[in-house]
Amino acid sequence: MSTLLVSSLGLALGYVFLVWLLSLLLGRVCIIDAFWGPGFVLLATLSHLLTSDGNWNRSESLLLVMVAIWGIRLGMHLSIRIFSDPKEDRRYLAMREKYEPNWWLKSLAIVFLLQGLIMWFVALPVTTAYAGDERSVIAWLGPVGLFFWGLGVFFETVGDWQLASFRANPRNKGRVLSSGLWGLTRHPNYFGDFAVWWGLWLFSFASSAPLWTIVSPAVMSLFLMKVSGVTLLEKDIVERRPGYVDYIRSTNAFFPGPKRTA
Repeated sequence: MSTLLVSSLGLALGYVFLVWLLSLLLGRVCIIDAFWGPGFVLLATLSHLLTSDGNWNRSESLLLVMVAIWGIRLGMHLSIRIFSDPKEDRRYLAMREKYEPNWWLKSLAIVFLLQGLIMWFVALPVTTAYAGDERSVIAWLGPVGLFFWGLGVFFETVGDWQLASFRANPRNKGRVLSSGLWGLTRHPNYFGDFAVWWGLWLFSFASSAPLWTIVSPAVMSLFLMKVSGVTLLEKDIVERRPGYVDYIRSTNAFFPGPKRTA
């Protein structure tokens, strides 16, 4: 397993280094977001190839398909959004102002290598699932994991589509989307990511991933809810969208639920 972990770490860091070189050519750090999902597909594929010995059993192949569907969809969605807008993301503009001069070099460590390490860490359940012997005692967790993964992909895909359709209408400029999945949670995409990674952990653990890998979805959940997800996005959103105050009062921040009345 140690060889697999070292190899996957090397791939993750090498991958984000290449993305950093591309960011220098384009002058935009935000492109890292578009390469986040596909990076997990590479890690899962590498793990599969290094451990399969030509034998592709059903659960390991399905795990790779699950990661690929999630990662490729997310990568395509973010690529369309990022490369259709030539401006740098405001989050990375704030970082640039904070860490100038030589932001181009500092971004390698602060953004790209850091995200490579996080990517490797979050992917540990998937990576280690390929290194152990398949278990049958807790195989029933596999369908449970598949359900949560599917729920997460549904929330991410439908939520992104609803938001894109809402923003495409000029009459909605400055307004807040509060219907559909966005009427159940203020962040269906973050909840979807949460469900996807807990689903992947359950599926991986049912196969052969060790119990300690539960730290990966746990840390990912912390980031989504308290660090770089909901908390960061809503830090100043009320100033930019006054109607968001009422949205906060009526709609759950993260976990889906019925609307509240004042």
